[in-house]
Amino acid sequence: MDSPTPIRRGQPRGPTTVPMLRARKRRTGAEPVVMLTAYDEPGARVADAGGVDVILVGDSVANNVLGYTDTLHVTVDDMVRHVAAVARARPAALVVGDMPWMSYHLSVESAVANAAALVRAGAGAVKLEGGLPRVAVVEAVVHAEIPVMGHLGLTPQSVLPMGGYRVQARDTDGAHALMAAAHALESAGCFALVLEGVPDVVAARVTDELAIPTIGIGAGPGCDGQVLVFHDLLGLGAGPVPKFARQYAHLADAATAAIAAYASDVRSGAFPSDEESYHVPHKLDLGQGSRPL
Repeated sequence: MDSPTPIRRGQPRGPTTVPMLRARKRRTGAEPVVMLTAYDEPGARVADAGGVDVILVGDSVANNVLGYTDTLHVTVDDMVRHVAAVARARPAALVVGDMPWMSYHLSVESAVANAAALVRAGAGAVKLEGGLPRVAVVEAVVHAEIPVMGHLGLTPQSVLPMGGYRVQARDTDGAHALMAAAHALESAGCFALVLEGVPDVVAARVTDELAIPTIGIGAGPGCDGQVLVFHDLLGLGAGPVPKFARQYAHLADAATAAIAAYASDVRSGAFPSDEESYHVPHKLDLGQGSRPL
């Protein structure tokens, strides 16, 4: 099979839609789904130019942009602001907005309202975490004509009851519980499912059993697609990189070196140069004092 033509910056692409994503099962010969987080307009432009299928405006904005140690501090207003910024890039990729902690836990009515707020900001779908307890919420949001992506396994909004960020479904009972939850979310109307932090054999089994695509992060190669965090992929994060996050660049190092060079040039007088300054074609008589020109 010929290798796919690489996406070039500025190359036009048609929009990725929810029905297109729902049909992306690798066992039918479809290409794997490529998903990446982005949190602002420049990040969305870069991600879209790179050819991703889905841009997830993740509640991981908390850790990667806002300086929090977990995702629990992000609000609906925060997510609306970042979804709107990503949408202004007008990406061909499908924009999925993460529903933050406590935005879908209190009632189905508030969940639908909060999902609608993300759609009005520019999301083409929303994502929420959890299994069987979230089925009614998924059904209500889908009934409101808002597409829903599910999220099982290591769900960061559950960091407190989980006792930290721990791999899930590592024993038989946990694996069966995850598979049951995956089937329930599919039946409730999810068009895709993120599997995070689960053993590869479990993720592969779930992928094989579902008709909707699975998108893995720390779930092995057997899923129908993969997702990474923008800052992990590009080497922009401050902390240790998770085992599952391959770094394709080290932009923080390059950016630090560039800023250090700028600072050195300013302090030495090398910046700005004559070529980087504006001039007038004749000598000005500025007179005395500091009157405006």
